Amino acid sequence: MQDQDAEDTEGEAGKSIQRVFNALSSPPRRKILAYLSASSLTAGEIAERFDMTKPSVSQHLTVLESAGLISREKRGQFVHYALVENNLVNTLNGFVQEVCPVGRPLKKESQARAKGENR
Repeated sequence: MQDQDAEDTEGEAGKSIQRVFNALSSPPRRKILAYLSASSLTAGEIAERFDMTKPSVSQHLTVLESAGLISREKRGQFVHYALVENNLVNTLNGFVQEVCPVGRPLKKESQARAKGENR
C-alpha cells in the first residue's frame, strides 16, 4: 500500500512540475509574470500590454494560475492578478528576468508602476 501512496504522490508532484514547465514555456506568460513582478494588475491592464485578444490573455492567466504561479482576487467588478509570494519558481524567474533582455524592461515598468501607486 505504501508503494501505491508513493506513486500517487510522485504522480501529483510530476503533474505539478509539468504545469509549471508548461506555464513557463510561453513567452507571453513569462512576460505576464514580469509585469506582475512588483504589483498586481487587472486582466484588462494585462491585456493592454499585448497584441492579442482578451480571451487569449485570459487563457494564459488560467494556465499561470493552475500552475500556482499567480493568484486572483475579485475587487468590486475587477479581478486583480498577482504573483504568488514565496514561490520558488517565481523567485527563480525573478532572478532570470534581471538578465533577460526582454524581461528586464518589463520588470522595471512594473517597479515604476508600483512606486507610483505607493505615492
